[in-house]
Amino acid sequence: MIRFAFSKPTRTSEDTDLLFGKFNEIGYDGLQLKKSQYDAYIDEPQRFLDEHGESGGPASALIYGSKLNENEEIEALRRTFKFAQKVGSELVVLCHGVPREGLSNDQIAGFGRKLSELGKEALERGLKLTLHHHYNQPVMYREDVEVFFEAAEEGAIGLTIDTAHFVKSGVNGVAGIIREFAHVIDNFHLKDIADSKFCVLGSGTIEFGPIFKAIQETEYDGWISTDEESGADLEQAMKVCLKFMKEGIS
Repeated sequence: MIRFAFSKPTRTSEDTDLLFGKFNEIGYDGLQLKKSQYDAYIDEPQRFLDEHGESGGPASALIYGSKLNENEEIEALRRTFKFAQKVGSELVVLCHGVPREGLSNDQIAGFGRKLSELGKEALERGLKLTLHHHYNQPVMYREDVEVFFEAAEEGAIGLTIDTAHFVKSGVNGVAGIIREFAHVIDNFHLKDIADSKFCVLGSGTIEFGPIFKAIQETEYDGWISTDEESGADLEQAMKVCLKFMKEGIS
């Protein structure tokens, strides 16, 4: 069953409270939290649950960014795995903060093998590590996705598709990529873009009809999240984006 989530950075405590307090009421099944929204609780999962409710929905996925170059960075990811397990998260969404420029296919394949090992650690905790392809990160283009997952261990790590980051990277044919890599996709971040600026779903230049059709035709069964980074009013964006996603999927 497809479940809908919401993700948006918050800059004030009032917006953070609104995010946690309204997502269920508006109709979302979960939140995909930015690091700043859970990091203060990283060693106190019970305090997170006490403040934000039962395990699961308030932290259905945790978005985590790191280069993972140093042992301490890897240990920090492992702390996030531990926290995620305690609060009932299903996914840890990794933005791999290594610049794309100058990387060879061999290096990208090496990342596939390295992140597979971390992905297996996540699986041992009942989680899934999923790689968020990203503008100016190692997996940026369609060919990078192919190289990475040919090297990765099957089932150890998944792929989060971000519509706007593909477009920002100059990648066309997102629907075709969804069909081609359906076997590794375990999360969607739907985001719109216009003139290189992120905007509320449906207000940018991305044609989502073929994307929704590809999601349906591949019989995708998992999380679809708005990744709302436009700066628009939080509550209004939550409502508009959910309506857009549900109408597109139906």
